[in-house]
Amino acid sequence: MPGGDPKTLPPQSQYDSVIADSDGRLLSINQLAEELAPADVVVIGEYHGHHGAHLLQSLLQSALHQQRPQQVLSMEQFTLNHQAELDDYLAGQSGEEELIADANAWPNYKASYRPLIEFAKNRNLPVVAANAPEDIVRCIGRSGADYLERLDKERRRQLPEAPFVDTPGYRQKFLEALGAGHGTSHDQPDNSERMENSYKAQLLRDNTMADRVIRTLEQNPGHQVIHLTGTFHAEERLGVVAVLEKKRPDLEVAVVSPVFWGPGDQLDSLLEDHRGKGDYLYFLQPLPQEYKDSERHREAIMEQFRNAADLSCD
Repeated sequence: MPGGDPKTLPPQSQYDSVIADSDGRLLSINQLAEELAPADVVVIGEYHGHHGAHLLQSLLQSALHQQRPQQVLSMEQFTLNHQAELDDYLAGQSGEEELIADANAWPNYKASYRPLIEFAKNRNLPVVAANAPEDIVRCIGRSGADYLERLDKERRRQLPEAPFVDTPGYRQKFLEALGAGHGTSHDQPDNSERMENSYKAQLLRDNTMADRVIRTLEQNPGHQVIHLTGTFHAEERLGVVAVLEKKRPDLEVAVVSPVFWGPGDQLDSLLEDHRGKGDYLYFLQPLPQEYKDSERHREAIMEQFRNAADLSCD
């Protein structure tokens, strides 16, 4: 890691990151791994598709493995109904293109997650498909929590027994992220129902990921689980982290969260503003703005909704 005045050390490229603990002490990857070694679960938040986030994850995976070779990789990026396809690939029974097609891998799989999967595969380490099935999540978001009652017993058994465990502070953060505020339920009841269904879908993801991590530790005692997820699911120790701590308070869970370091930002002020996001923070260059044309942005969002409308929840 670079030395000198931390106020002059912003990331120099989209691949770079600057790591700091909650006291503002700069750390190398190896130093971070040494401090994380005692944890039962290391949750690494990411900005999906950010090269710096994925490079840090890969480097930390390797450094943690040197500290604790008994390691399991747990991933939001694969859903539990594709665990068999993931296992087939890890066992050498299928090729990468088959994995991508059969396990419905994310579009950025090769650029972002291939190194992590290959590291685990080459060392015969388990990889857990941790997320809830996408069709179930979407139908919860569309129809509400009662949709789970329509599932057959096998599909329902794969999900947590308590699938919507909530924790303080998370609902408000979720609603604010969607642009909703206090009083929505009074002013726009239809919109409020949609928001509530969307929140239940979010809780299902978090509870499923937490459940998969807990089951993994029960099946692999003494192992360290590295769980990869979008930062919203973990920062401020909310989401999947809060559910983990509620269901298994005996576990030591460490959170590593990303923060954007924009032009003109200083490390000391960034730490002051974002210290609560994680036990450790890693700072990245901001991602490029996706749209400047608001109409094209709106149309892209509508296209996503049109594609999702083909799903039947009957």
